[in-house]
Amino acid sequence: MANGWHEGTIGIPVKDGGMKVANYWVKAFEEPSEYYGINGGKISKLSIKIDGEWKANYDRGWDIEPADEETNIAYSILLNEYN
Repeated sequence: MANGWHEGTIGIPVKDGGMKVANYWVKAFEEPSEYYGINGGKISKLSIKIDGEWKANYDRGWDIEPADEETNIAYSILLNEYN
């Protein structure tokens, strides 16, 4: 995607041996932002959807914080990749 937008899916292993699919959308800039970025980093917007439900949403501040294990795993992967 253009203008710093990234979109994709992450496979999260679950205890029964299956996988959950986390869909994500991230807007990341080339330089970190102390004011708008997650943890002062490059991600200014982030959304994670699992099983058709919004599990996390950051738009220059948290609207929905990651709360369960699967969402936190996807969030950690995205921070590592884009922040």
